[in-house]
Amino acid sequence: MSQGIPAKKVYDVCIIGSGAGGGTAAKVLAEGGLNVVMLEAGPTLNPEKDFKEHVWPYELPHRGADVGGRARHELNTEFMSPNGFWEIEGEPYTTAPGSSFRWFRSRIEGGRTNHWGRIALRFGPADFKARSTDGMGDDWPITYEELAPYYDKVEAYIGVFGSKENVPNAPDGVFLPPPKPRCTETLVKKACDHLNITCIPSRLAILTQPVNGRAACHYCAQCGRGCITASNFSSSQVMIPPAQATGRFTLIPNAMAREIVLGKNGKAEGVTYIDKTTRSENQVRARAFVVAASACETARLFLNSRSSSFPDGIANSSGVAGRYLTDSVGTHLAGYFPQLEKVPAHNHDGVGGMHLYMPWWRVGQKNDFLRGYHIEFGGGRHMPGVGEFDGVCAEHEGYGVSLKQKCRSSYGNVIGFAGRGEMIPNENSYCDIDPNVVDRWGIPVLRFHWQWGENELKMAAHMQETFRSIIETAGGTVLTPHRDASDEGHAAEEKPVVDPALVGKSSISEGGTIIHELGTVRMGNNLKTSVLNENCQAHEVKNLFVADAAPFVTNPDKNPTLTIMALSWRTSEYLLDQAKKGEI
Repeated sequence: MSQGIPAKKVYDVCIIGSGAGGGTAAKVLAEGGLNVVMLEAGPTLNPEKDFKEHVWPYELPHRGADVGGRARHELNTEFMSPNGFWEIEGEPYTTAPGSSFRWFRSRIEGGRTNHWGRIALRFGPADFKARSTDGMGDDWPITYEELAPYYDKVEAYIGVFGSKENVPNAPDGVFLPPPKPRCTETLVKKACDHLNITCIPSRLAILTQPVNGRAACHYCAQCGRGCITASNFSSSQVMIPPAQATGRFTLIPNAMAREIVLGKNGKAEGVTYIDKTTRSENQVRARAFVVAASACETARLFLNSRSSSFPDGIANSSGVAGRYLTDSVGTHLAGYFPQLEKVPAHNHDGVGGMHLYMPWWRVGQKNDFLRGYHIEFGGGRHMPGVGEFDGVCAEHEGYGVSLKQKCRSSYGNVIGFAGRGEMIPNENSYCDIDPNVVDRWGIPVLRFHWQWGENELKMAAHMQETFRSIIETAGGTVLTPHRDASDEGHAAEEKPVVDPALVGKSSISEGGTIIHELGTVRMGNNLKTSVLNENCQAHEVKNLFVADAAPFVTNPDKNPTLTIMALSWRTSEYLLDQAKKGEI
């Protein structure tokens, strides 16, 4: 087993991954006085060069759809933020027979924070006490009240808009003023009010006022293409710069981590990585390590870090690493609203996401399934993107002038709805190391096993019924499976993939496609059922920490990124304290 050439310099902390968790850790640790080195598997990012904000389709090769249009309806079009992929050449993953799972990865400074929908929801008190609430799954080793101060810190620093609503299990936060609803959002809210479905201002990490030198959003609504003014949040523009400003931060790009090396004293002493530009193997040394490579990539690194002390992966005597893999339950439906045809052309400006959303409104009520979901929606006269009119073209026979007239008459009259619900971990959904496949760097790859449970299927069916009720109450007509939520303005970063034959019945997203995979190196109080303790510190390797979504014990309906940052901030402060005491 190769372990690279040990470096002479020993940093205080080595962070693997530069996304939401890694960036937060870099800021807190470097500002706290520690010398930090960060490994990033992709290149550095230059927003002015790499982002496509305000670029027209005709300014790009293939109008942003890649050769032959193969990137249509994918996240990695030439028009979107760079270096996000469903498939990476030379870096495969596999799925077990009978399983279907897709894995979205990013290889660039800032990771997937360059791509996400900026939806920033706090987990609620009940989300940390799932087993105590309904007897399924497990409780977290920490409570909402213990994490709440760190939610406050993150929101105040990155900027999140929203409103105080006192919705059960959807805590309010430190909010900037929300933007006003658009025409289509007002239409949907009126229907929701009639159906007693809570519909409130959404909570997004986009600035509606200047914060810490960052300008307020100028409402171009092109967040998915990257924001040169950093008015929406990304780790690369908001977390890493303050770390760099300390003079105690070193970023090593194009560094693909292979293995965490265990020292004779039982502590981690180095990380070997492949320099992608030279294909050479190197090693970086530190006194402590924070793995924040994304939940599945972190599990892969743990499982590939084998030694005589840990033959099944570092700190993995429990065999838990890779288990408890979950993604959000997702499904979508779109409606056509003929009354919008008569609405005069008007200003549809706003942020690059929804101004309103529906949190789970049935807390405490009897349902056919456990836990809950929230609803995201979008539509109206936003700037057309790649594949915007594919649904119209699929429905309308004809071409030329008649097709153009149809596209113009239907433009802005469709609203898409998407649900995001909680998946309860099950024994059939996990990842492990494929014994027969390695990537181009010779590193064994992940193999995914996946199965939705009955609870998730019932939840997706309930989502469909709710979407239909909202559409019809608002005076719309449910569209055929040709349209989907991302076609109609929903955050493209989280586009669900649905079997068209199931739309309107019990459709559910393919595993991994909501891009909320988590829980693979989870935390807990019991060494036999968890890898990490309540501080996201490995039970068995005291200078090894995790700061992405891998430690999560449950996967509530709330999007995970805000909790990743709050948990990383908390873990980093604990690490700082331990370092000052000489315990690390």
